[in-house]
Amino acid sequence: MKVIICGAGQVGGQIARQLSREDNDVTIVDKDEDLIRSVTDTLDVQGVAGFASYPDVLRRAGAEDADMIIAATHSDEVNMVTCQVAHSMFRIRRKVARLRAQAYLKAMQSDLYKEEHLPIDVVISPEREVAAAAMRRLSAPSAFDTESFMGGRAQLLGITVDEDCPITNTPLRQLTDLFSTLRAIVVGIRREGTLFAPEPGDQLFAGDDCYVFCHADDVRRTLEIFGKKEKNRDRVLIVGAGNVGLDVARRLEQSPDRTRVKVIEAKRARAERAAEQLERTVVLHGDGLSSELLTEAGVDRVDALLAVTDDDKTNMLVAVRAKAEGCALAIALINEPSLVPLAGPLGIDAYINPRATTVSSILRHVRHGKVRQVYAIGDNEAEVIEAEVMDTSPMAGQRLRDIDFPEGVLVGAVRKGEEVLRPVGELRIEKGDVLAIFSLAGDVREVERLLQVSIDYF
Repeated sequence: MKVIICGAGQVGGQIARQLSREDNDVTIVDKDEDLIRSVTDTLDVQGVAGFASYPDVLRRAGAEDADMIIAATHSDEVNMVTCQVAHSMFRIRRKVARLRAQAYLKAMQSDLYKEEHLPIDVVISPEREVAAAAMRRLSAPSAFDTESFMGGRAQLLGITVDEDCPITNTPLRQLTDLFSTLRAIVVGIRREGTLFAPEPGDQLFAGDDCYVFCHADDVRRTLEIFGKKEKNRDRVLIVGAGNVGLDVARRLEQSPDRTRVKVIEAKRARAERAAEQLERTVVLHGDGLSSELLTEAGVDRVDALLAVTDDDKTNMLVAVRAKAEGCALAIALINEPSLVPLAGPLGIDAYINPRATTVSSILRHVRHGKVRQVYAIGDNEAEVIEAEVMDTSPMAGQRLRDIDFPEGVLVGAVRKGEEVLRPVGELRIEKGDVLAIFSLAGDVREVERLLQVSIDYF
């Protein structure tokens, strides 16, 4: 597949890295020549320096025979014009745009909007994706990472193994015998910075970060087995009233749990806007790093603090200070990958990676065939792919134990009709079944081959 990626920032660079690994023909466009040089020096992609919305620049990037264009520059307007030029002049079939401004998103959702006026096939809103990720974190406070699959019937949980975890030093195959009715499986373990797909004889040790795929009805029990106590979210404190913070507060107001929410915002205009748009939320104007303001907001009594300002370091420091003040759970928004390893040592309970959520959303629409969902783990270390088995797949008609999966691949769950099943060796995979597959980055291409999802890109 020939793909043009406009924008060589974190999101564009990450997508280029992923697609180039899978032998796609990738060209990346950016006005910053240094960024282009950096990307082309490290990845097997072509680079074009120039403004993405200029027809001559797109022509140099190969737009005349491109299958897809992904507009992920920092400018909404450039992304929209790029898609328009790609459609009108080059007839590119698939156009994906990243849009941040809520005004554009609302306009495109109105009844008056017609796709032919602005030919964008898929709109990705980073702020909405991050807000949804924050809500998932709050729904499973004991997990450092969460994502829903199979229409909400299954869930991926990132769980840190503590010293008092009752199942440490136990071979994973024995967990099946100990908890025979538990619909959960450990699909990934990160140990000393290295992520791998475990074998049945592997054990969990204190300090491991593991990824567990489980049935939605078994989330609470799974967390209990890992020694994680259920935490309430009756009271939530949000630091930062930008688009993300405002969206999360609005969602919490509308949730049936009747969560009590407070918001701290340093900029007066934003604080006033939040106070006008929110109904039951208490909005405080001031610095979220202020101990006095955190005390006034009752940080020691809240069930969770969510730091989602525009600055990573501020978010991390707010989370650290909140923990020092007695906060039960602190979650920080961290854009910069190099800062993520500091979260654990600093005592931050969980983090949200906006780049990973945005990249996952875009990859979901780039994947071939009947792929329903893609979730990126870590710094592009692995993916969880949800896809329907086609009749041409080598897996169709075979038992799971007989399928030749790579070492870095594990099946997390199988959905047959409306039933989500734990994957066992005797389970036979049929056409129409939906699989959730954990795959290390280097094995994604083989997973696509097994699923036979390379037949049709769109």
